[in-house]
Amino acid sequence: MNKLTKVGASALCGSLAAISAANAGDLTVTGGIDLTYMSQEDQTTGNPIGMGSNHTFKGSGELDNGWSVDLSIANGNASAYSSTNVTIGLPGMGDVLISHGTSGTGIQRYDDITPTVWEEADGAGLSAGINKIMGTSAGGTIEITPTEAMPAGLTARLAWSKDADSGDTGDKTGGGTSGVLGSGWDITLEAGSDLHGVDGLTVYGGISEVNQFQNAATINGNQEEEVWGVKYAAGGFTVGYQQTDEQNGNTTNTGYENIAYGITFNVNDDLSVGYNHTESDQAGGSNDPEADSIQAAYTMGGATFRIAEVNVDNQSYGTADYNSTILSLGIAF
Repeated sequence: MNKLTKVGASALCGSLAAISAANAGDLTVTGGIDLTYMSQEDQTTGNPIGMGSNHTFKGSGELDNGWSVDLSIANGNASAYSSTNVTIGLPGMGDVLISHGTSGTGIQRYDDITPTVWEEADGAGLSAGINKIMGTSAGGTIEITPTEAMPAGLTARLAWSKDADSGDTGDKTGGGTSGVLGSGWDITLEAGSDLHGVDGLTVYGGISEVNQFQNAATINGNQEEEVWGVKYAAGGFTVGYQQTDEQNGNTTNTGYENIAYGITFNVNDDLSVGYNHTESDQAGGSNDPEADSIQAAYTMGGATFRIAEVNVDNQSYGTADYNSTILSLGIAF
């Protein structure tokens, strides 16, 4: 992490500076690169060498009235915009997050969080093309985390979007490119050992409902999604299982039920191995995709060496099957 400079609240939260002056805060940047080599069995893939680069700007400050303000701007490959979040901490209440971009807010943060040493089963480079839950996360979203009102060990989040697929907009512009999704809300709950008393156990779940502009040719209802899952860590092992369900309100391909599970083992402080599986059942479909992945990761200083063996059947609800080996070198700076 490289500290760049000191900035005032106006650089962090714009018009909030008009509410109360802020103390000087920090603006930092973190980043990394990911070099990959991908080999697919019996396939012509072209250039197998890949390179990913990303960096994130983070700012933090505190207003004179006790509010904290945190900024995160994420950039992906080739400095492509990914997401921006501003979190305002309200003493005695909790956090209010304003998000642009698909930023893992609401129910989308649980699309697949089964334990892994690198990525989910279909996330290391070979995608299964599974339709996953997203809630309101594709639009400008406000998410409230009432930390002060919750019992110890329970985290609740309420996300709301006026237009759940509006994309990103700039200062004072509003609008955005809207699709069929309208306003919607997500509620998620996550319980840890301080609540239920079992060390190492995390239980989570969520529901979402998003209004859709109904067109008799394609859509006849609103989008409803739900998720529940568990993770348990003991010694060097972590296991997890989750299910998601989506009723998308379409006149065809009306829903998806997905399951995912994984197990990881930390051999030592540097070496981890794991297995992950995910599959999807499309309502009315006959070609249900699934993915299996065996992965290993070894960390040495700021570098991480990773390998994944991935098998995908019925990619994107079709008939294509693929096997792939992905090698990765990740370097953080």
